[in-house]
Amino acid sequence: MKVRVTQRDVARLAGVSQATVSLVLNGQANAIDRIPIETRERVARVIRETGYVADPIARRLVQKRNQIIGVFSYEPVFPSAQADFFLPFLLGIEQGAQQFGYDVLLFTSAAKGGDERRIFSSNNRLRLADGCIVLGRELDRAELAQLVSGDYHFVAIGRRDDAGGPVPYVGADYATATAALVGQALKFGHRAFGYVGRKPGIEASSDRWRGFHEATRSGEKALVIDTADPRPVNEALLDLRKAGVTAIFYEDLSDAVQGEEAAREMGLYLPGDLSIVALGNPTGSIPTQVNFTRFNIPREEMGRLAVEMLAASLEGHLHERQRLLPCELVRGETLGFLTETKRLL
Repeated sequence: MKVRVTQRDVARLAGVSQATVSLVLNGQANAIDRIPIETRERVARVIRETGYVADPIARRLVQKRNQIIGVFSYEPVFPSAQADFFLPFLLGIEQGAQQFGYDVLLFTSAAKGGDERRIFSSNNRLRLADGCIVLGRELDRAELAQLVSGDYHFVAIGRRDDAGGPVPYVGADYATATAALVGQALKFGHRAFGYVGRKPGIEASSDRWRGFHEATRSGEKALVIDTADPRPVNEALLDLRKAGVTAIFYEDLSDAVQGEEAAREMGLYLPGDLSIVALGNPTGSIPTQVNFTRFNIPREEMGRLAVEMLAASLEGHLHERQRLLPCELVRGETLGFLTETKRLL
């Protein structure tokens, strides 16, 4: 039976005190600098030779951290209907956790048998983790405000409006990417635009709308259709065409897919008769072979940087509390030059 090597054994073999071994193991710069390098090397050699492994619980008591980051989402992250949306974020979080030496704990925090998820539910176990990444299309404003006013370290994925104070986040710069795509359409001669999305909505929707509005307010015509409109897609498309719209910007790629299908059924050719732009990237759950002109959201990088920001906050080295990442523009095949035929519509 193999005898477990203790910290006291390491101290005896290295000829130092147990306190010295503890300081070397904990690695705190303000303490370890007081130990001669020869002593540190001797302790390190004994640790290697004996295979000593520090008690993780004891080390965490000293460091006052569990080396665990939590992930909380208001929506299920694993069902097939949404897996393709959340998976890149989770991959980035996993990469970041491995890079910075953390384990990941998923929180659901719903009442037993209930469907509604709450960060501050009656069975809240958030303190099991040193800090938390908050993930979801829509976040509860009251709970965000409670997080901001508290002493718990957290980072949101996606830009979030102030909630009683600045919310730390890593988001995507939807406004700039949307404006850049409008700029491409303007270069192709388009002057009458359609926008299909939620103009007053969550931050991601508002940012896309802001980029579109600012890029088209110099005199171009813009017709907006709210996705809450109960009309069939083909009727909405017909209204846009009657208004002279030659380029339609869809906030959600799934709506762009339906718009393209409706245009095809009406005998319209893309981009010869109509241009369509998607303000986001496709996921595997959206069946389409069309290479839409669009932008790609850096979801994986957002997840990784959220962990990096959270780790910096936990270490007391956080310098940037809010960060927007650029979206990659994809030329695609659905945005083209405005032809003479379309100019006469």
